[in-house]
Amino acid sequence: MCDHCGCGDGGVVTVEVHERILASNERAAAHNRAHWLREHVVAVNLMGSPGAGKTALLEATARAAGGRLRLAALAGDLATDRDAERLRAADIPAVSITTGSACHLDAALVHSALHDPPWHGAIDLLFMENVGNLVCPAVYDLGEAARVVALSVTEGEDKPLKYPVMFHKADVVLLTKIDLLPLLPDISIERIRDALAHVMPEPLLLPLSARTGEGISSWLDWLDERRRRLFGDE
Repeated sequence: MCDHCGCGDGGVVTVEVHERILASNERAAAHNRAHWLREHVVAVNLMGSPGAGKTALLEATARAAGGRLRLAALAGDLATDRDAERLRAADIPAVSITTGSACHLDAALVHSALHDPPWHGAIDLLFMENVGNLVCPAVYDLGEAARVVALSVTEGEDKPLKYPVMFHKADVVLLTKIDLLPLLPDISIERIRDALAHVMPEPLLLPLSARTGEGISSWLDWLDERRRRLFGDE
């Protein structure tokens, strides 16, 4: 039996590790980040559970931006390119990244997807819609300038406490589907804020609805501020 994890594998071999496991991902992420900084692109790693409303959020973002922000997207999923198709239908140039069995995007996958992007000329925002998962995506740096977590009201109030790494590293949490709150009398936005306060160094929660548009303007303001912080008044 393995002496360390109890997995029962008698063939476990001890090896000497000379490099951090994620070192190659960190190098690829640094390359991506340098590229986006040169191009003055705000790269956003958008994470959240399956069904949290990530794609709907990007559709609503494009509608509300009204062309004043030039958006593009990478849509990660285990199978199908349905999310990318939805984004393209919303006039967001998008590339699908099909990961197969991988439960997250990594920096190399992102880099490969950008070799021949479908958008032409400059863009302002590149959204990387990560695979639906509250665990693995939190570990992988993609080279992003901002980490955003979509949390729907239907997921309950305890997700930040149950998945603290994801929320600890987030720059902002978007509380999605608030139009459903009248149907969820047991869900409290204040209790969600309290849960975030236990895991986020600087808690920031933006409640919004992609369906009605409520709160989307605050989200756009946050994106504008992030861009100004990176590149000044452009």
